[in-house]
Amino acid sequence: MAYTDFQDFLACLERMGELKRIKEPLDPYLQITEVADRVMRQPGGGPALLIEHPVGSDIPVAINVFGSRKRMSLALGADDLEDIACEIEALLKTEIPGGKLQAIRELAPKLGVLAKIPPRHAKGPGRCQEVVMTGDQVDLFRLPILHCWPQDGGRTITLPLVFTHDPQTGRRNVGMYRVQVYDRCTTGMHWQIHKVGAEHESAAAKQNRPIQVAVVLGGDPALTYAATAPLPPGLDELLFAGFLRKKPVTLVPAKTVDLEVPEDAEIVIEGWIDPQERRMEGPFGDHTGYYSLADLYPVFHVTAITHRRNPVYPCTIVGRPPKEDAWLGKATERLFLPLLRLNLPEIVDINLPVEGVFHNIALVSIRKRYPGHAFKVMHALWGLGQAMFTKMIFVFDADVNVQDLSECLWRIGNNIDPERDMCLVRGPVDVLDHASRALGFGSKIGFDCTRKGPLEGFHREWPDVIEMNREIKEQIDALWPKLGL
Repeated sequence: MAYTDFQDFLACLERMGELKRIKEPLDPYLQITEVADRVMRQPGGGPALLIEHPVGSDIPVAINVFGSRKRMSLALGADDLEDIACEIEALLKTEIPGGKLQAIRELAPKLGVLAKIPPRHAKGPGRCQEVVMTGDQVDLFRLPILHCWPQDGGRTITLPLVFTHDPQTGRRNVGMYRVQVYDRCTTGMHWQIHKVGAEHESAAAKQNRPIQVAVVLGGDPALTYAATAPLPPGLDELLFAGFLRKKPVTLVPAKTVDLEVPEDAEIVIEGWIDPQERRMEGPFGDHTGYYSLADLYPVFHVTAITHRRNPVYPCTIVGRPPKEDAWLGKATERLFLPLLRLNLPEIVDINLPVEGVFHNIALVSIRKRYPGHAFKVMHALWGLGQAMFTKMIFVFDADVNVQDLSECLWRIGNNIDPERDMCLVRGPVDVLDHASRALGFGSKIGFDCTRKGPLEGFHREWPDVIEMNREIKEQIDALWPKLGL
């Protein structure tokens, strides 16, 4: 299912009882954060919120729209995230058909899906350009941009889709990098050194020219998710969004920069960055639950703001888990498991616990086939895209339910000899890791929590897990209703 736009998604949530309208005025300075934080900590993640009267702006604020498994699944047009994962897994199967007729039967559905996903190009103007402000009309403070936490450096756009092009290849990237407002027409651009946006800026610096940028808010929620997804290099986020929504994203030319933007967006902020210019950005209350410290980042100069006649401002807050972003991360965990298995078919399942903020802890189960297999998987994960940031990896046998934290802690405590089963490495870590020895560089650790055998230096008998036999379980199942328990 493809939504016509972000407001269509909000209407769907409201019909399903998943959205709560707030008519009481709330201040984007701290108040909205406090309300949203309390809601996000409710059992099940609380409802999505539409704050109709933010103080200082006539644009309503939508927050926590991705804040549960149900809403995250709805955002991607599915009943459940696992349905999409199964679809991706089926699409990735590369078995060669036995004959022409069989080939047509097996490949035609896949080719039909792929034919629907490339973005469409329209001349415009789009719905996102019903109102156009340039020059002296540009004023970011007309938007209800949140000042999230007390020590934040300023108001920050927290759910931006940042469009850039590689100045050498022309290849597009859509990333999600926070945007801190300095004044009515200038912001910071917090793309970290490992991100594609920073690569594009570096390429522009080599050509001694500015890089053009469009910051997009809203549109089909599938595109918002795609901007957060750790896609393989070279895979366009708009293609991925088209696959998720089963319909292409329609693009129109921006007004003041040579970029295309989603026609159905709520708000578009256009401008440019000089790679030679830096300004202090931050602090910012980040998804780790700690403030990320102030540092020098690129400066985004706004040349235009375009929006619908009656836009809604999409945003989120991050901080100590759980928050709304937990479900964006869980979507990635489930949807990208089939891609992980392309390189590591021995992986049974993976859990990136919310408390581990998705790059601190990974729990992985594997079909172990040989001594040292767990260490092979650790090193492979540290070599795969954003998985390189994983600070701690715990590898279990295939029969361990890694989604059950209680079981995992029990296995960790019982199955490891720390000296034998530990693997320490050094390499890139997340820039937001405040405990690392240097910005973006530090150490990582892996633990082999699997059963051990003689070839791994274990020469005793490995004991069985205590379990009741099936016959007795079935006998008690039959008796249970009579026991009054």
